[in-house]
Amino acid sequence: MGASYRQFCPVAKAMELLDERWTMLVVRELVAGSRHFNELRRGLPRMSPTLLSKRLQQLVAAGVVERRPAGAEVQYLLTPAGRELEPIVVALGAWGVRWIGELGDQDLDPKLLLWDMHRHVDPGAVPERRTVVRFSFHDVARQLRDWWLVSTPGEVDVCDTDPGHDVDVEVTASLRVLTRFWIGDVSWNDALRSRDVQVHGPEELRRAMPTWFRASVFATVPRERPAHAAALVS
Repeated sequence: MGASYRQFCPVAKAMELLDERWTMLVVRELVAGSRHFNELRRGLPRMSPTLLSKRLQQLVAAGVVERRPAGAEVQYLLTPAGRELEPIVVALGAWGVRWIGELGDQDLDPKLLLWDMHRHVDPGAVPERRTVVRFSFHDVARQLRDWWLVSTPGEVDVCDTDPGHDVDVEVTASLRVLTRFWIGDVSWNDALRSRDVQVHGPEELRRAMPTWFRASVFATVPRERPAHAAALVS
């Protein structure tokens, strides 16, 4: 746990645990459904494994997370105390949508975007067979350009190398515009009309593909942001 604020206020006591760098993002990943260390790393790729391990240990010691052996693996599960943080995570994200300004280039990451999209795939909406969507981002470095989302009955995964399966739908996009669509800043139809997102494949699959994903929890937050909101990020 971080250094004490030396205040009796419950807010101060809570923040002694939660305001250390990355801690709330670890909680965010657990709220989103990550259970294993490697899943957490995929959702937090810029966090070192050593620091992730340390933050998990702190959350376990605080009674927010339970470390549970599961065969040869270990699961990290939110305790009742940890689950009470879910509305706080959602509220922070909604506040960020309403009051924080435009995304910077450093905020855009195809790995994070595809990881978040993959855990919002609706199993009841995708075809009941292996389905492959290839995403190609024309505005990123070549080594980060191509991604494959592979859905099979009971499992969805993201690959950064060609898995060798036939591609059903190919999406060619600007990373910024697809990210803005995902967080709700632009509609799918507007993204298509802009030509910054193009979808290739059989018409039936092209039309159905957007319905394969459940919307991000932040996509429906109202976007009414006053002109002075930019001052909050200056």
